[in-house]
Amino acid sequence: MDNNFLLEILVQELPYEFIPNAQGQLSALFAKFLNENKLSYKEIKTFATPRRLALLIKGLAACQDDSEKTVKGPVLNIAFDENHNYTKAASGFANKNNVPLESLFEKDGYIWAKIATKGKSAKEILEENAASAIMKLQGAHFMRWGNFDEKFSRPIENIVALLNEEVLQISLFNIKAGNKTRGHRFSAEKEAEIKNPLEYEEKLKTVNVIADPIKRREVIIDSAQKCAQEIGCVIDFAKIEGLLDEVTYITEYPVPVICEFKEEYLQIPDIVTVTVMTKHQRYFPLYEKSGRLSNKFITIANFTGTGASGFENIKKGNKKVISARLEDGKFFYEDDIKTSLESKLQELSGMTFQKGLGTLLDKTERIEKLSEFIADELNINDKTDILRAAKLCKADLSTKLVFEFTELQGFIGENYALKSGEKENVALAIKEHYFPLNANSILPSKIEGQIVSIADKIDTIAAVFLSTQNEKRKKRPTGSNDPLGVRRAAAGIVKTIINYNLKLDLILLIKKAVELLSGEFCIQVEKETLNEISDFIYGRLNVIYEKTFENDILAACRNTNPLRDLTLWLDRMNRVEKFIKSNNSDILEAINRVVKITQGYIPKDEINPSLFIFEEEKSLYNIVKNTSSID
Repeated sequence: MDNNFLLEILVQELPYEFIPNAQGQLSALFAKFLNENKLSYKEIKTFATPRRLALLIKGLAACQDDSEKTVKGPVLNIAFDENHNYTKAASGFANKNNVPLESLFEKDGYIWAKIATKGKSAKEILEENAASAIMKLQGAHFMRWGNFDEKFSRPIENIVALLNEEVLQISLFNIKAGNKTRGHRFSAEKEAEIKNPLEYEEKLKTVNVIADPIKRREVIIDSAQKCAQEIGCVIDFAKIEGLLDEVTYITEYPVPVICEFKEEYLQIPDIVTVTVMTKHQRYFPLYEKSGRLSNKFITIANFTGTGASGFENIKKGNKKVISARLEDGKFFYEDDIKTSLESKLQELSGMTFQKGLGTLLDKTERIEKLSEFIADELNINDKTDILRAAKLCKADLSTKLVFEFTELQGFIGENYALKSGEKENVALAIKEHYFPLNANSILPSKIEGQIVSIADKIDTIAAVFLSTQNEKRKKRPTGSNDPLGVRRAAAGIVKTIINYNLKLDLILLIKKAVELLSGEFCIQVEKETLNEISDFIYGRLNVIYEKTFENDILAACRNTNPLRDLTLWLDRMNRVEKFIKSNNSDILEAINRVVKITQGYIPKDEINPSLFIFEEEKSLYNIVKNTSSID
């Protein structure tokens, strides 16, 4: 008979970033120990809210299958005496394996025993493993409480562990499992008794908890859209995907509430108002059908339980909060636009870029020089707009609005540039030189933004590597330590060059960036530093394409100096992949043979063309030299 198992861990409010990750971990950990214990099941489903992590295993086998194995014992001349009676060695072997002496048998010069093992029950396996599986969950900032040495994300308050209708003997932090859980904090019914694992979801609904985050997300979308339609507005969920995820994981019973702020705040740039709503207050912005931002917005309440009066209090409270934030934004904006964007440049001289590497004004001047260098390399004659964008790209960092709302850097720069009378393409480049903002973000759309973006990012990368070269490289960027975002910067450079087919030699650009920094601050550049920067950027290139190409293809093209011409490198990668997939075994075999014969005899930097006899040799060498950048 199929069995069903429910496990719920009730905790104090979890960090929302941890919850979806914990769901995946919980499912994987239980699947692993069930498979290791050869206990079959049909489905593992997880549930999660800010206060609970739960798991439902459906179609669980009642027990393991019985098993039998044979074990080899002593050789025959030790197992038997001269009268062919079992010796103490044989009886000891039988006792050790808990089998009758007479069940032993002979084979291949040894005695053997057949050992039958009865399969453990699902109950026994779960009671032995469930607690330890939960304690293997990992995440940031796990904590201790009480007198416990063990850690968990937040203090555990209750445990439910049911196999069909039976409570299992599972405990964590001195809390024993039962069959009762707690409902929403504001629910009229504070407790729910779970009699069967399959009724878990429906039982929680009666105490105002939607346990499944997928269904909770659907409720948020449907109910918010309905509220918006009632007042003639729309929600663009594509723009607030991250916020939607966050709200899903900070609520147990989401209820949309329409609120509003004074229309006078719509005079502020929309990006400011929307940022305040989404990043700071977790509000859903509403738009009129014309596309214009509305002064109304939706906040998602986590179930009031107090009826209409509760909604009125929510509206008043949120109106008060956002009005204060927008009033600050309005004040800063009006004060900032009293002067031009260019006039704010000198204030960058008082803002440190990085310890030992000057100010943001110094960085801006380097970006200008690097932008001019890149434009020359790309054979761009008219560099006026590029250099203007480079000059102004960091100016908005000294504004009051960006100081208050740092995530608006670039966006405010574009707005202020337009108000200062700058060209549209220059203003756009000021905004887009920060792109891509993340792994899935768009790239700069025009050449001005592309060049300034590359210049800014290569300067940052060079600065980080130069500033850490004397510290035994302990502060080099890693997956968990990258405060200046140089890993993202390197990926941004690579993507921009390849996407727009820019014929740019990154090796020369790295040298130029290092030269500017070392000359300006009298830094002695270690020999390895240039290679380390190149290897670092190539590493990001590998990460970007590791799912596109096989490792063998990436390795094969590594020695072709890819950073000299990324577009040529990508073309070569595609050609190698196509060649390999063509399955021309004769050619591959010939190449393999040449490689093996010449291995260790002809270093590529010691080829002597004067020794060539045939014209075919000379032609081949010239082709290889021109396409492989042999120095």
